[in-house]
Amino acid sequence: MSENQALQLRAKKLGVLLRDARLSSGKSMKDLGAAIGISASTFGAIERGESSPSLPELEVLAYFLGVPLAHFWSERLVSGPGTAEELDTQRLLVLRQRSVSTLLRQARAASGLSQKDVSDRTGISASRIRRYESGETPVPLPELEHLVAALGVPLESFMDAHGPIGEWNTAQRARQNLSNLPSDLQDFVAGEENRAYLELAQRLQSISREKLQALRDALDALL
Repeated sequence: MSENQALQLRAKKLGVLLRDARLSSGKSMKDLGAAIGISASTFGAIERGESSPSLPELEVLAYFLGVPLAHFWSERLVSGPGTAEELDTQRLLVLRQRSVSTLLRQARAASGLSQKDVSDRTGISASRIRRYESGETPVPLPELEHLVAALGVPLESFMDAHGPIGEWNTAQRARQNLSNLPSDLQDFVAGEENRAYLELAQRLQSISREKLQALRDALDALL
């Protein structure tokens, strides 16, 4: 499969996941388009895989749809609606697009590669990379995935970690991790009387393996 075909396939898959999440939420293409400042017809093109959102746009869409950002790298469809609080998405998008452009430029500089080098590795034109790095053009997600893979940096380092959507996504991830635990462990974590044990476990996490083994041996001797 050529690089261009791989990008097209990723765009199609992303479109299917977005359409499914939108239909599950009961929202229209106009609603979703308005959230990221585009028309319903342009959003329809995204759902058909004819174009792709940038990472900041996808972050806003995930928040607006009430699904974890990680959903868009999964094979599963959404089963249930989500909700979102009022958010100044347009201002947030401007800030996040600028952040992604800066991070992309910094990652390339740190790798010691020129824009032409990255172009040769990815098949994305140097002029297009230049527009992405300057913030002139948002980076479609499939191309950002391709670029960061060529630069050897994790896509997670480009994701919002501190803004309102980043905090929401962290909470979503925590809920998902909790729901994946066996029911008895979920009950233990949820019990207020067990908080001291959880805080102790958190402290023990920073102890080296050798010291932890010595502590375990000492406790075994006492018990």
